[in-house]
Amino acid sequence: MRILQLIDSLESGGAERMAVNYANALAGQVSFSGLIATRKEGALVQQLDSEVSYLFLNKRSIIDLKALFRLRNYIIRNKVTVVHAHSSSFFLAFLLKVVYPSIQLIWHDHYGDSEFLNKRPHVVLKMVLPFFHGIISVNQRLKVWTEQKLNLKNIIYLPNFPSEETMISESTVLKGIEGKRIVCLANLRVQKDHFLLLEVAKKVKVSHPEWTFHLIGKDFKDDYSQQIRHLLLAFRLEKNVFLYDTRQDVKHILNQATIAILSSQSEGLPVALLEYGWHKKPVVVTAVGDIPSLIQNGQNGFVTPAHDDGLFYDALVALMANPTIQTNFGNALYKTIVENYSEAVILKKYLNWLQTI
Repeated sequence: MRILQLIDSLESGGAERMAVNYANALAGQVSFSGLIATRKEGALVQQLDSEVSYLFLNKRSIIDLKALFRLRNYIIRNKVTVVHAHSSSFFLAFLLKVVYPSIQLIWHDHYGDSEFLNKRPHVVLKMVLPFFHGIISVNQRLKVWTEQKLNLKNIIYLPNFPSEETMISESTVLKGIEGKRIVCLANLRVQKDHFLLLEVAKKVKVSHPEWTFHLIGKDFKDDYSQQIRHLLLAFRLEKNVFLYDTRQDVKHILNQATIAILSSQSEGLPVALLEYGWHKKPVVVTAVGDIPSLIQNGQNGFVTPAHDDGLFYDALVALMANPTIQTNFGNALYKTIVENYSEAVILKKYLNWLQTI
């Protein structure tokens, strides 16, 4: 097989990371593995394996004929047989099908607001997706929604998987005291609910002032970001909560952390959580998306309801107070990831499924 990953940008995000992970993982498994960023490049380009064929398309509008035919020429020149389109890149893949009908298309649905699927726009999806040969959903809820709402078949649930970083310099130095750092890997988006995190941090400042929070993720400089910064000042958390924007040296960052958290109000299956487990971090997370299928409360982490800063705080303090539980949770979560969410496990299911389309 000769497979191309199609993604709108290579900025740090869950869908973008998975496009890179698939391209890298397939480089040693199939005849050709490529990746095209359609609209914007980003820091993740540094994590592409040297064996992955890469092209930046520089698409400038929804229907950019020059970019479309550049994509078509790339497909023909490299004899690509399958285009694996991630998230919103599905529309360009559909246009490719119009000008190059023999290509096989699959769509990877990374939709993050799985708690609010009843509000998801779907008219365009219903028109375009019948031209695709298969669909990958990142959680079971998305799979059921696609089957019922769009009346489509050949849909497979494949969870995200973590991947080792390559050629990334270890440049990020976390503030705070070693052994008392809490990390959150999440872009500054509403669905990640950093407001809950700040409410928890306000309580931790009173009860455990030596512990600090470290927020790693893209700052979009929007209203949400401004509200976060306003609350940091209002809660007087300038010396307790630190913002780092986008960082690539995730392994190095997590090695400096004691606990990892996610306070999301909606998720699919967050790549950040898989990275936490891959690096044996004990976690406190909210019960949204497919997180409860991965984290068994009290066995390999603590899970609390979304929006409940009280229970989240209680779980976090319990974890902070017990290094033995921290170690046990980290080891147990790592075992869960290796057995069920590793690159080898998911890639085998993926390639077997492709054989059927």
